[in-house]
Amino acid sequence: MPDTFYAMKHFMEVVDKKAAYPPLGLLTVAAMLPAQWEKKLADLNVAPLSDEDIHWADYVFLSAMNVQEESAGEIIRRCNAAGVKIVAGGTLFTHEHYRFPGVDYFVLNEAELTLPLFLADLANGNPQPIYQSKEFADVTTSPLPMLELVDKSRYLYDIVQYSRGCPYMCDFCDVTALLGRRPRTKTPEQIIAELDAINGDEHPQLVLFADDNLIGNKRILKAELLPALIAWRRRVQPSFYFATQLTINLADDEELMQMLIDAGFRHIFIGIETPSEESLKVSHKTQNLKKNMLHSIHELHGKGFIISGGFIVGFDTDDETIFKRQIQFIQESGIPLPIVNILKAPPGTDLYRRIKIEGRLSKPFAFTEGDTNIVPVMDPQVLYRGFIEVINHIYTPEGSYQRLKNFFATYRFPQNTLKIKERLTMKQIRMALLIIYRLGIADGNRKYFWKLIGWSLANNRKMLDKAFFYSIMIYQMHQTYKTILQSALQEMDNFKKPELMAKRAELALAG
Repeated sequence: MPDTFYAMKHFMEVVDKKAAYPPLGLLTVAAMLPAQWEKKLADLNVAPLSDEDIHWADYVFLSAMNVQEESAGEIIRRCNAAGVKIVAGGTLFTHEHYRFPGVDYFVLNEAELTLPLFLADLANGNPQPIYQSKEFADVTTSPLPMLELVDKSRYLYDIVQYSRGCPYMCDFCDVTALLGRRPRTKTPEQIIAELDAINGDEHPQLVLFADDNLIGNKRILKAELLPALIAWRRRVQPSFYFATQLTINLADDEELMQMLIDAGFRHIFIGIETPSEESLKVSHKTQNLKKNMLHSIHELHGKGFIISGGFIVGFDTDDETIFKRQIQFIQESGIPLPIVNILKAPPGTDLYRRIKIEGRLSKPFAFTEGDTNIVPVMDPQVLYRGFIEVINHIYTPEGSYQRLKNFFATYRFPQNTLKIKERLTMKQIRMALLIIYRLGIADGNRKYFWKLIGWSLANNRKMLDKAFFYSIMIYQMHQTYKTILQSALQEMDNFKKPELMAKRAELALAG
C-alpha cells in the first residue's frame, strides 16, 4: 500500500513528521541477521544516507520497491564508489535483478527462505551472486521486527504484517507472482507480541496491517486472529485504530464486518479500479463483479469503515465515456481518498506478459501516477486528456470538499462495539494548532478548510476530528495533483514520438 496508501510528502509536512510508517521489511530482515552484528537503519524517507553511514558498514542491505528505483540506483552508485558491498532484495529486484549490475549479492523472494542460505555461504567464505526460491515462506517463522532500530517519534503511524499472498488473479497486480495465491498467516501470538512492542510510550494513532488482502483467508481470520485481537483490545485498551487493505466483498459478510470493527479496524484500502464491468472482466477482477459497488461502499461507510480507493483508467476495453463515469462514481461514493492511476504492467504479471507479447511495452516499468509503460489501445492524447479531466475534478479542493460531504452523509460511527479510548496528548494539540495555521491561515485554499470545519460544527460535531484529518487530505491531494498533472502532460508529449505513433497505427489497423 502505498507510502503504503499514497505519496504522503505534503501530508507529513503538515503534521510535522518525516514518514508514515517505519520500514517493516528491513526491520524484519535485521532481526534475521546474526545477533553479534552491529546494525544501523537508514530510512531515506526520514533522512538522507550519509557518507559516514556507508563507510561505517561492511555490507549495505538495500530493499526497495519499483517506485524507489531512482533512489536505489543512487545508493548503488555511492556504495560502489566507496567499495562497500551491497546485498539487495525487495520487489524492485525480484523480477528484474539483471538491470542492477552494481549489486554484489541478490537475496530475492522471501527472506525467511533465501537469507539463511546467503548468511551460511557468507560465513563459509563463498557467497553466491543470486539467491532465489520458487517456494513460499512459512511466515510463522518470521521474527519480531527490530523496532529498536528506529526513532518512532519521526513516524506518524506504526506497522505490522499478518499475512502474505492473495487468492485473486487480477492481471495487473504482481502480488500473486511475488507471494502466491494461498494467503499464509502468522499466529495470533506473533501479532499480539508485535502489538505489545508497539503499544509503548509513543501511543501511535493508527497501526497499519500491511497485508496484500487481510480477508484473503476469512476462515482463519475469523477463527484465530480477530478473536485474539478483540480479547487483547479488551485487556490492554490501546488508544490506536487499525488500517489495512482488503477486497470489496467484505460488504457481503455481516459477521466479518462486525468482528473487524470490534477488533479496531477503521481505515481500509480497496481496489475499486473501474465502474466498467467489461474492464473488470478482462482484468480478472472477479471479486468486484456481480455487485452494486456504490451500495457496498456506502454499506461499509455505514458500518464505520473509512475507505481509501484505487481506480484505474486506460484498460483496453475503456472508451471515451470512462472518464466521466469514473468522476461520477468517485464523487458519489464519498470515498475520502481516491487514488487514480493510468493502467500499468508491472513485471511478473499476466498483463506484463501479454503486453510484451503484443509488442506494446513503451518503456521500463515505473510506478508513478500519470504515467504508463503500455502503448494504449485508446488514442494516447484522448487517454491523457481524460485522465487529466478526472484528476481536475477529484483532486482539486472544491471537488474534494464536495466528495467529503457525501462521505459524512453516509458514514456512521460503529455501533455495539468496544469503545476505543483516544488519549488527547500535547503532541496532538500541537499538531492541531499546526494544521490550523498551515491550512486555515497560510494556505491559499483555506476557505475549504473552514467550510469543512464549519459543516462539521453545524451538522455533526463528532465528525470534527475527521474534518481536521481530511482537510489535510484535501491539501495533500491538491499538491499531488500538481505533480501528476506535470507528469501526464509530459507523457502526452512522449507519445508523439515516431516509434510510439507507429505502434499506435499498427494497433488501429489490427483493431
